[in-house]
Amino acid sequence: MRRLNRKKTLNLMKELDAFPKVPESYVETSASGGTVSLIAFTTIIFLTIMEFTVYWDTWMKYEYEVDKDFTSKLRINIDITVAMRCQYVGADVLDLAETMVASADGLIYEPVIFDLSPQQKEWQRMLQLIQSRLQEEHSLQDVIFKSAFKSTSTALPPREDNSLQSPDACRIHGHLYVNKVAGNFHITVGKAIPHPRGHAHLAALVSHDSYNFSHRIDHLSFGELIPGIINPLDGTEKIASDHNQMFQYFITVVPTKLHTYKISAETHQFSVTERERVINHAAGSHGVSGIFMKYDISSLMVTVTEEHMPFWQFLVRLCGIIGGIFSTTGILHGFGRFVAEVILCRFRLGSYRSTSVPLPDGHTSNHLPLITDNSMH
Repeated sequence: MRRLNRKKTLNLMKELDAFPKVPESYVETSASGGTVSLIAFTTIIFLTIMEFTVYWDTWMKYEYEVDKDFTSKLRINIDITVAMRCQYVGADVLDLAETMVASADGLIYEPVIFDLSPQQKEWQRMLQLIQSRLQEEHSLQDVIFKSAFKSTSTALPPREDNSLQSPDACRIHGHLYVNKVAGNFHITVGKAIPHPRGHAHLAALVSHDSYNFSHRIDHLSFGELIPGIINPLDGTEKIASDHNQMFQYFITVVPTKLHTYKISAETHQFSVTERERVINHAAGSHGVSGIFMKYDISSLMVTVTEEHMPFWQFLVRLCGIIGGIFSTTGILHGFGRFVAEVILCRFRLGSYRSTSVPLPDGHTSNHLPLITDNSMH
């Protein structure tokens, strides 16, 4: 009884078989079919390898929303070298709310040599090369996001030579916390002093001939400091052609939440435009000599998320590749055989056409001549 039930079950399963097997004696193979099969298998292997590459890769997804955080402080990370002695320059921030943040709150003034050592010049050259490539190929920014905290530090390396030259410049580095409103970070002559109607700098005691606002921006960023991230002004160097020269940077800061498989951080991206001019009151070019960075906070926030292809989607794409190639090559092979058979059939019909045979009465016969014994010889 059990055998009978098992046999019925097997018969039922055979009837449900959607892949019937054809006996090998009924299968006809050909050289053309083997060639097409070889091409199909090679294409499948190549596309499968490419699909594996796509599956293991990741991409960055950008989402935009309104930034509703107005109460928190904005951190400004600064590392700028000015070609003037530290006692002659002062740095501070003044925002639209008339709130002044002095450099004493987080910046360090360090006497240094303005000219870089050979190793530092190579670092600056490589950083400027990366900046030029980032301006041409924006997709490289995604690579930098994914390699954050994994790549080497982008900070200026220390001098490798023991130069006996006396310091002729001032390195201003550190960080400041400011309100999340538009503001102006500037470095100009003299130390900043509080003033009831704003703020001022003690520039009267500094000789005009000592003005030199040639500078190098080794690092400038907003928000959390993330090693490996390259910002638009990193590696910038400007040489002043006149004592009374103003350098202006107009910066638009965009709050950014970065979520990758390596890190999750809140930082800020920014875009910048530059302008420089010589102060000449007689010619109508008014202003104050110095370095001015006017920043504005965007009302939009960007969320950058690293995404990966789901495994089920990879399987669907892989099945589509294999099935599609088999179906397409089968159709092309069948069409090719049909065309070849039509051409060969016409060729054979042409070779077997009847020939005209003359008859004794002057008529012609279009029938093929009978094969006689003499013709056999």
